[in-house]
This record gives sequence, structure tokens and C-alpha cells, in this order.
Amino acid sequence: MFSVDQSCWFVRKVICWRAVASVAWSVLLLLPTTALFVLLSRFTLFHPILWISECLSLLTSPSGIFSFILLCGVVLLVGFFNLEYYTVVPSVACSKIALLGQVLHPRQFVHSLVHCIMGVVVAWCCAFTIGGRYQSLGHPCTQDESSGPEMCLNEYHLVLLLVGAFIGYSHSLVGVVYNMNYVSFHTMQQYKYLRFKGALPLVVKAGAVQALYGLRNFLLLYFFMGYAPRAWICKTLDLNINRSIHSLDSVSSLLDLSLLYHLWISGTFLLLTWYITVLLFRIFVTEVYSFPVQSTFTEEAHQCLPKVITGTQPMILKFLALQDLALLSQHSPSRRLEVFSLSQPGGHPHIWTALSKECLSLLSDLTERLVAHHDTVATNGRAKSQSTGSNKRPTISSESSVSSVGMEDMKTPRPSALIRTPGSVFLRSSVGAGLRTPLTAPFTPDLDSPFSSPALRRLTGPLEPQGALSPGFSSIQSPHVMRRGPKLWSASTDSQLNGSPPPSPGPAPSQSQAQLRPSFLVTFLQNRKDQLPEASSQALFADSQVHIWALQGLSHLVAASFSEDQYGIVQTTLPTILSTLLVLQEAVDRHFKLPHTSSKPGHCSCSMGDDSYKTLRFALRSTLKTAVYRITATFGGHLHAVQMSAEHRKRLQHFLEYKE
Repeated sequence: MFSVDQSCWFVRKVICWRAVASVAWSVLLLLPTTALFVLLSRFTLFHPILWISECLSLLTSPSGIFSFILLCGVVLLVGFFNLEYYTVVPSVACSKIALLGQVLHPRQFVHSLVHCIMGVVVAWCCAFTIGGRYQSLGHPCTQDESSGPEMCLNEYHLVLLLVGAFIGYSHSLVGVVYNMNYVSFHTMQQYKYLRFKGALPLVVKAGAVQALYGLRNFLLLYFFMGYAPRAWICKTLDLNINRSIHSLDSVSSLLDLSLLYHLWISGTFLLLTWYITVLLFRIFVTEVYSFPVQSTFTEEAHQCLPKVITGTQPMILKFLALQDLALLSQHSPSRRLEVFSLSQPGGHPHIWTALSKECLSLLSDLTERLVAHHDTVATNGRAKSQSTGSNKRPTISSESSVSSVGMEDMKTPRPSALIRTPGSVFLRSSVGAGLRTPLTAPFTPDLDSPFSSPALRRLTGPLEPQGALSPGFSSIQSPHVMRRGPKLWSASTDSQLNGSPPPSPGPAPSQSQAQLRPSFLVTFLQNRKDQLPEASSQALFADSQVHIWALQGLSHLVAASFSEDQYGIVQTTLPTILSTLLVLQEAVDRHFKLPHTSSKPGHCSCSMGDDSYKTLRFALRSTLKTAVYRITATFGGHLHAVQMSAEHRKRLQHFLEYKE
């Protein structure tokens, strides 16, 4: 394991420069986008020559250049927030109270406030570009003949500014609900230009549709509450209301087609510039990075793949390292030979040991989470009691425990603990304060926050010590009483699930215990923390992209070792690898047989909210089965000589006969 200071080299030399490149391209693309908006906002069908000449003069005027500079500043700020808030592990809210906590988090409040202000700035630039009745906030008017000219409020300009603020806040809010801060990795490797070209139509469609929805919601809100901002602006800026014209908080005024068109196209322009910045950031930051397998110099050892892949901070580094491992195992014979090489002097397979150990550790951790989750669901949300000196770990079957003996040699020793399940996954985890530095902030969110991603804390946070049970499942106070944790999904009792009689009632609570009965507010919040079944499954597999790459890299390396491993170092760990894959296969199959777990991928929306994490569990299931088939198809009958349990041998025979 290398230190945090050493891991920051990747943020400084790679991530920051990729973010700068994405923002630079966003600024360059802002010029044609702005020109297109000017043409559409001043469109005149019957005077095309006058229309083109006015647009050109506006774009080259000093005021137009100043507006463009303001827009560039907004794009730079959006790029900064992309770098600061984005993560590679989505934050899946397993309950309504958790989602509300994410929306009301102080960090999210700052994000929403800044985007609201940026929306007003973009709307002001749009008002200047459109011109006419949207030109300025105040205009001279005459209320009566006896008094002189006065300054009255231009409500058209005000409405356009409010639309910008509303869409800016909606963009921030939708980003929390639909995980717009989630950076996913594409399965197919493409050039950046091709990815941008393929996604651009979807970005334009998403901007137009979201602007239409935002405009609809704003008009409804302004129809009922439009008087409040209008009166506040007039009082603050000492403006009058022109009584000779109708206000815009009426049905007839809000149905003005010209007004609706200009509001919609301004909202589309606002979202399109921001969406393009988000898209370019995703494309640049997920670009493949090739790590050296081994280094000649000691000073660069922390940048090699065996060292990088075992780190946890920043998370983007671990993801790119596992992605490189998966690509290395498939398409690079020369780098595979480095993996199968022996150290000099000594003749030890340090590279293969480090890579396989980390992959097996990730897969074993996922197996433990699935087993613990299944046990929690099977007991209707009740936490099973553990004896103080118990060192047992969750297993799938008695046969799997026999075959997993060799697995312990490949894993880092961990203290026995009650594995965190989605029932307690949103509780605080203790993480060392020294892991956070300003350089790791973009992809290292606040792990101490109760609203941070549960999957992220599983990768970065240590397990709790023995006996420190999760607050969601209180420790046992009496040998006859078992406290209920938060109910997951089933409304049936334990006796209905397990066929066993209900536990005998314990002694009556004392008066002091009765006084400690939770209040109504605590009970209400606890009920709101009941988990959503589909979201609970999604949160369980939220970080499964690393497991998919671990499966691909491990299986391809094992298959390639059949002809490329000159020293036979892979064959020594083949029993452990097969046992780990088969145990995980059984755990995944049991998870998909749960009553409330979807067995088919859902339909993904075409908005900018990336919901590809919802299908990770299905991709993991297919990748796992493909990995086992890849090994069995390569080794064939030679696998009969591999030592494993009878249950695993029977399961492996199904793969050899292509019956699985």
C-alpha cells in the first residue's frame, strides 16, 4: 500500500489536466452554440437578409463580446463543480429519508445556490441577445398625464431571469435525484470524438425536453406566486408597476406564443451549454490510462499497476487501474508476459500475486455482502445474534467452506465483523481524517456524511470491530428478546418465513425502559427509513464495475496462462480462483431469486442523469458466468485434477458440459 501523498500524482498529472481539456473544449464549442442561439432567438421568416445582418452585428458588437465572456465564465464554473462533485460510485438512496437528506445537505445547498445564480447570469445574456421587450429590467412609463415619466418594471425581463434561476436550481436538484454526478465507464472503447458525436443528439434532446418540463413547472408556480417576486423587485429597486398593461401571472399573458418560445429556447440554451460541459468531462475523465506493469526505478514503483490497483484513494485511480487490467489481459500479450514473470533476484511471482490477491479480495467481499444481505432478508430484517468469541464468516454452504481454505492465503487478514448490509449501509463509517486532501477531493466525497454513497464507503471504510454492532440492529439485551432492525420488504413474520414457532416472550420491561420509549418524531423517521427493495439491490451492486473488471482480468489471465505461463505460477492459485468464482456464482443466483429483486434490466432514460448503475448487477451476472466458461473452455478435462469440494466439482461439471 502506498501513501496518500504518492497517490495524488495521478490527480495532479492526469485528472486535473483532463478536466482542463474538457473545459477548454466546452469553451470552444460555446461559440457555435451561442451563434445558433442568436439565429434562433431573432428568427424572422419574411426578412432573411435583415435577420442575418442583425445577428452578425450583434455577435461582433462589444456588448455581445461581453456577454460571451460572461458565458465563458459560467462554463468554467460548471467545469469546476464537475471536478469537485463527481464520483465513480453512485449514491443510491435506499429510503425516502436518505434521499431527502441528500437534497438538504449543506454541500448540496451550495451547489444549488451557485447554479441558481449562474442560471440568472445566462438568462441575462439571453435577454440581451433577444433584445426588444426583454432588453432591460426597467423602462420609462407614464402612469397619468399629471405626473411625469417614471421607471416601471419590465416583467418580461424579470420572468426571463426567474426562468433562468428556476432551471438552474432544477438542474442541481435533478442532478441529485438522478445521479448526474456519476461518471460511468463505457464497455466499448471509442475515440473521444466518436463518443461525443454519438452522444450529442441525446444531449440536445435532453436539453430541449428538460427545458420544456422546467418551463411548465415554472409557469404553474408563477401563476400562483408571481406577485411575490414582482413586488419584492419593485420595492427593492424602487420601480413602479405599469397598470396600463396586464401582468404576466394571468392565463392570457402566459399563453403568449412568442413569450413561451423565447423562454423555452433560452432554457434549452442554458441546459445545452451545461450538458455539453458535463458530457465532455465524462468522456475525458474516463479515457483509458495505461499503467506500467513494473518499473526499473524505485521512485516510480508507486505508479505501477500492482501498487496502484491495491489503493483506495482516489477512487478514480482504482477504477482506471482495474480497467487497464481488464484490457491488458485481453489485448496485450507483451504486458501479460510481465504479469507472469518472476522477480529478479529471488524468483517470486510478486506481480501475479498482487493482482490476483486484489481481484480475489474484491470478489470475496462481494460474496460476503450478498450472503449477509440474503440472511437479513430471510430473517425479515432481523439481525442475527453473534457470540462474542465467534470467528465464523458467512458461507454459502458447508462444502464451500472446505474449498475456501486456500482462499485465505490470497486475502489480506481482516477482523471478524458483522458485515454492513443495506439495512445499515447509510450509517456513519469511521474513516481516517488523513485520507482526505485537497488533491483527492474531486473523487473523494465526505465519507463521514450520512448521505454519502454506501458502496463508496464499502471500498474505502474499514470494517467495524467485533461486537460493535450497527446501530440499525441493536445488541441483544436479554437471551429471550431479539430486537427488530428496520424492516426490509416482507410483511410476514419469521415464523412464516422459516416455519419455526415465534420466540417466547421476554420479561416485562421495567419502568425505566418504558420511559425510554421513542418519541413520535423518532418513530416517524424510522418508518421513513424503510428500504425500497429495488434501490436496496442497486445499492448492493453500485460499485460492481470494479468486480466486473476483476472478473474479466482474472479469467482472461488464467485462460492465457494455459499457453503463456512458462513457470506455472497461475496453476498454483487455480483452485482458489475457481472456488471464489463458484461461491460468488451461487451467491448471485440466490440474490436474483429473492422475491422483490428484478430479474431483467430496466429501461434506461435518455436524460443526462446516468442510470447505467441500475444494470450493473445484470452485467455482473453475465460476466461471472462468462468468466467461468472461459476458464473451463480453455482447460477442459484438466480441471478434473484440480482439488476442490464435491459440490464445486459438480457445479464445475455443469460448465464443462455447457449445461449451466
